This record gives sequence, C-alpha cells and structure tokens, in this order.
Amino acid sequence: MSNLHYIVREPRIKTEQTPLLILLHGYGSNEQDLFSFAEELPEEFLIVSAQAPLSMGFGGFAWYSINFDDINGKFSDIKEAKESIHKIAIFIDEIQAKYQTNPDKTFLLGFSQGAILSYSLSFFYPNKVQYVIALSGYINKELLPTEMPSNIKTEYYCSHGTVDQVLPVAWARESKPFLDNLGLKNEYSEYNVGHGVAPQNFFSVKNWLVKNL
Repeated sequence: MSNLHYIVREPRIKTEQTPLLILLHGYGSNEQDLFSFAEELPEEFLIVSAQAPLSMGFGGFAWYSINFDDINGKFSDIKEAKESIHKIAIFIDEIQAKYQTNPDKTFLLGFSQGAILSYSLSFFYPNKVQYVIALSGYINKELLPTEMPSNIKTEYYCSHGTVDQVLPVAWARESKPFLDNLGLKNEYSEYNVGHGVAPQNFFSVKNWLVKNL
C-alpha cells in the first residue's frame, strides 16, 4: 500500500480505455495546488492529484526533505526521495487497478520536486508511465539507477522559467541533452517567468496532452 492521500477528477468524456493523469506537487505545497488546473485539462482524463507523505505543517507537504548546513549548503535527502519514488510507483499501480484505466496511457505531471521525482521514476520503473510532464524541475543525477535501462519508451515534455530563482534554468537545460543521449523523445521549452507556470506554458502542456491522448 502506498498510503498516499489523493483527490480525483472523474473523466467528463467516458471512453473504453480511460487515460490517467497523475499530478505531483512541489515542495511545501499540497494536492490542491496542481488540481486547480484540472478543470482546464482534456475531459477524457481521469485526473488524480497526490499529496506528498511528509507533513511540513500549515497544510504544506514534501516528497523529501531539503536540508541546509554550513558545510554542504542546501542538499536533498536522497533516501527519502527514493522512498517517495517507490511509493508513487505503488500508487500508480493502485490507481490503475481501482479505476481500470488504460495501462498504455498513463501520464505523470510533476512540478518542481514533483518533476524531479517524475523523471527519476521513469528511469527506476521503466515504462510504468508512458508520458512525463516535468515543469520547473530537472534530472537529479543522484536519483538515477546505477545502470540506466535500455528499454525506455517514455516521452517527455519539459519546461522551465528563465528567471527561476529556486531551481536554476541551467539545471533544467541539461535535461534535453541527457534524454537525447538516451534516444528518448522529448520537447524542451523555456518561458520568461520565475518558479511557476506561465499561461502560454499551460496552453503548450494542454496541447501536448491532447496530441498524445
């Protein structure tokens, strides 16, 4: 059992094989954050927004801790991050089974910390999801398998703000060459915003989702 709390938007247009879109919020946020987009997204999707397991108080949650000290500066708790990746993988299986969604049309959309874990999950659990949307995140080299699988068929949509002061755009720019090098289909775009999603970016995400339905 993953024991992750979640909220759901049922598909408005019923199909034989319902596509699944899972939303993973960023550090210090909660399951309501990205869910505010749900009404604007394609009506065929079952949309599930998961809440991260670590409570930070005041309604904020995290997938893993971010620590600060005088020696290492700011660093992520890699053990917690890997535990969350495992929980999300189990969660995806549970949701697919409960709602009988199309196993070949599973989309994972993450923002910030959620995007970092979405990338990593696609490498640790190859082809568990067919599509990854990574918004304002990057590929954390500490969260990769020892040996990269050679059978990944996942497609990626990646975007970042050029003036992001939380996660530098330089980190995000490494994602495209990394995915290209693995021969993986991906799109990368930048928007003149900080650590957030510009309206044009949201429109672009929506088009990408429709294209891959």
